[in-house]
Amino acid sequence: MQAQLRPVVHPPFQPAWWLKHAHLQTIFAKYLSPKHALRTKAEMFCLPDGDELQLNWLHADNSQQDAPLLVLLHGLAGDINSHYIQAMLAQCRELNWSAVLLHFRGCNGKPNKLPRAYHSGDTADAALVIEDIKLRYPKRPLVAVGYSLGGNVLLKYCGEQAAKNPLAAAVAVCPPLSLAACAKRINTGSSKLYQRYLLGRLKRSTLLKLRQFNDFPLPLTPEQIQGFASIEQFDEHFTAPIHGFKNAQDYYQRASGMAFLRHIQVPTLIIHASDDPFLSDEVIPKPDELSPYVHYEQTRGGGHVGFVYGSMLKPQFWLNQRIPAFIKQQLQL
Repeated sequence: MQAQLRPVVHPPFQPAWWLKHAHLQTIFAKYLSPKHALRTKAEMFCLPDGDELQLNWLHADNSQQDAPLLVLLHGLAGDINSHYIQAMLAQCRELNWSAVLLHFRGCNGKPNKLPRAYHSGDTADAALVIEDIKLRYPKRPLVAVGYSLGGNVLLKYCGEQAAKNPLAAAVAVCPPLSLAACAKRINTGSSKLYQRYLLGRLKRSTLLKLRQFNDFPLPLTPEQIQGFASIEQFDEHFTAPIHGFKNAQDYYQRASGMAFLRHIQVPTLIIHASDDPFLSDEVIPKPDELSPYVHYEQTRGGGHVGFVYGSMLKPQFWLNQRIPAFIKQQLQL
C-alpha cells in the first residue's frame, strides 16, 4: 500500500527583484548557478532492443538504509552538465543522499546504437532503469525528480504504474503536460529564441544519426533536417515516425502527461512558474485532473527551471531547497 500525501508546507517562491522577467530567470539561472566539482561514476545500461543509455551515479559515503536514492531525469537536449542537474547532484552530496542521472538515449555525448532517439512520453526506458535500481537497492526509498521533458516522462510513468509504482515519491519541475500547446507556445514571440537553441541541438544529433546509419528508416535528407523551422516540424517528420506515432499530433496526444495525473498513487509534487516562456496555460491541471497524491504549486515568477531569488551578490536557487524539503516531508526524514 502506497503512502498517502503528507501535508506540504514550504515558503512560497519570491523572485529576485533584479530578475523579475521570465526570460531573465530562465537564462540567468544557467549562468548564475555555481559550478560544482562533482565526481560521478558512469554506467552503460543495456536495453532489451540492443541499445544502451548512460547512468551517472553519485554514491553517498554512508550506508543509511532510510536515506533516499534520487533518480534524475533531464530535459530536452539536457545531460549531466545541465545546470539544474548539477545543482541537484550537489544538493544530494551535501545531504549525503545517493543519486543517479538517467541520460535519455543519445544524450550522453555519443550517438546511441539505434536510429530511434527519445521523446516526451518515453516511459519504457525509465521503467526498466527504475525497476533495476529497485532490485539493486531493495531497502532504499527511491525518489525520482524530472525536469521539463523529464518531468512529463516521470508523471506519465507514475500514472501508468499507479499502485505498482516502486517510487516512494516524485517531483516534476516545469513539465510540459500539454505537448501540442507547448509546441505552439515555444514557436511564438520571444520564446522562439529557446526553440532555435533546442532545435539546433536536435538537428545536430539527427544529422549524426543520418551519417551513422546507411539504411536510415526515414526518408530524410540533411537539407530537410536543416530546413526544420520549429519543434513541431521536427516532431512531425522525425520524433513521431521514428517512434511509431502517426504524426506530431498523435504523438502529442498520447505522450502528454496530463491524462495520467489522476492515476498517480505516490506522493508527488508538480511545480510550474506562472511566467514560464516554454509553457502555455494549458499545462495547468484542473483540480479534478489531479489524484489526491499530487500536490500542485504554481509560483509567482520563476521562468523555465529558473527560480532564482536573493541578492545580486549572493543569488539563491529555490529548487535546491524546495525539492529536498518535499522529499523530507514525505519520507519523514
